[in-house]
Amino acid sequence: MKQGIHPVYKETTVSCACGNVIETRATKDNIKLEICSICHPFFTGKQRMLDTEGRVERFLNRYKKKATA
Repeated sequence: MKQGIHPVYKETTVSCACGNVIETRATKDNIKLEICSICHPFFTGKQRMLDTEGRVERFLNRYKKKATA
């Protein structure tokens, strides 16, 4: 391998917006994330549905009526 062409691999901290801090090694210093495995809906099971036009509510109401009818 050639000398002097590889980046420096050093210890760093990865910080999430939720407050989770992970100590790891990387080529960059102090990495900041918006979402991590602690607060991601896929891993937590607490998924929120954003509904601005009432589509989800309309869908649920439509199938609730058919199920009871």
